[in-house]
Amino acid sequence: MPFIEESDLLDLHKDIDKAQIINERLLDQIKYKNKDLRKLKIQRNILLGFVGLFVIGTLAITSFTAGLSSKQAMENQNHYLVSIDSLDAIKTRIDNLKMQNQELSLVKEFYLAKEFLNREKIYSVQVKSFVDNNVTLASEALTNTLFVKTNPFYAYSLGNFETLEEAQKFRKQLVQMGFKDAFVASYQDGKRLKIEDPY
Repeated sequence: MPFIEESDLLDLHKDIDKAQIINERLLDQIKYKNKDLRKLKIQRNILLGFVGLFVIGTLAITSFTAGLSSKQAMENQNHYLVSIDSLDAIKTRIDNLKMQNQELSLVKEFYLAKEFLNREKIYSVQVKSFVDNNVTLASEALTNTLFVKTNPFYAYSLGNFETLEEAQKFRKQLVQMGFKDAFVASYQDGKRLKIEDPY
């Protein structure tokens, strides 16, 4: 195993603490965005109801004024043009709500993809294990990391791979960098399934 200076280890701890704070903030933002998404759906449904009522009202007024004299028809036509302008403003508002809904859908898809990843079998390369859980090595630069309880130790792994071959290639690179004890393991639901063949 490569030697880590104490100052580097302290820097890693600081990076880990920063990453944990960032992760907590991101989870809070996801919860906030989900609430906003629900509110926007309700607003959209109410707005569509008002648009429907507005269109029906406009059609009723138009059909009523069709039988009036030409002078009254001209006055109502000007009123009708104002209604079309209002309808364009409502359409613009609906388009804006659709764009906001798409943005919130992307956040929701990210959150769902993260949950899906936890349910699927993945492969990762374990580089270290600890007796205590007081050592956290996650940093902002290493987002694809796992820190899993494997009795009686806590295992620290790098990478999330769909196939065993990808994980084995990554393990080979880590061994060349000096992590001689690195090995490939499979994980599912946040738990290690087994240690895989390194080659």
